[in-house]
Amino acid sequence: MTAVFDSIPTTAITQVKLYLSSWDVAVKVVSKRKTKHGDYRKTVSGAHQITINKGSNPYRFLITLIHELAHFVAFQEFGYRIQPHGKEWKMTFQKLMLPLINPTVFPESLLAVLALHFKNPKASSDTDFKLVMELSKFDPVTDKTYVFELEEGTFFSIPDGREFKLGKKRVKRFECEEISTRKKYIFSPHAEVTEMKKRS
Repeated sequence: MTAVFDSIPTTAITQVKLYLSSWDVAVKVVSKRKTKHGDYRKTVSGAHQITINKGSNPYRFLITLIHELAHFVAFQEFGYRIQPHGKEWKMTFQKLMLPLINPTVFPESLLAVLALHFKNPKASSDTDFKLVMELSKFDPVTDKTYVFELEEGTFFSIPDGREFKLGKKRVKRFECEEISTRKKYIFSPHAEVTEMKKRS
């Protein structure tokens, strides 16, 4: 569990230790995955396991950990027939986060955003634009740019090397064209990309 405690704010360690000592669930820190920050599953042997992406943002790590722990606790209390992100999970997530949403754990700038988010927590924190942007302030400095910061027509690349041209905004997301295939893709406004130089 050392990797877990090294990844969260030090002021949250006591509460997290209390949670993890109360339930028989293993938590592993794994290499970063593109499609998710963490997950919970019950293995074929019946063991309970949570995996969290290794990261340098302790606040995102903590929220993800409690998100996944809430899955485990909700299933234990209400059974496995409940919806994964239904009312039982939301109530459990709120309950587990409540002791942690205070100025000793989170910066003041995050508290107001978290308080609003946890009135009705979403299946993924990535769908809460304000929360994503506030959390990003505590990420390491990189050369990445958010899609919403680019002007229409800008070229950009994503981590797998593919290149795109930014199109028009469609409600909340942006329609972009992949350069090599001319296929259309939809991007979240807070997707991190690398801006490219203008093409001739």
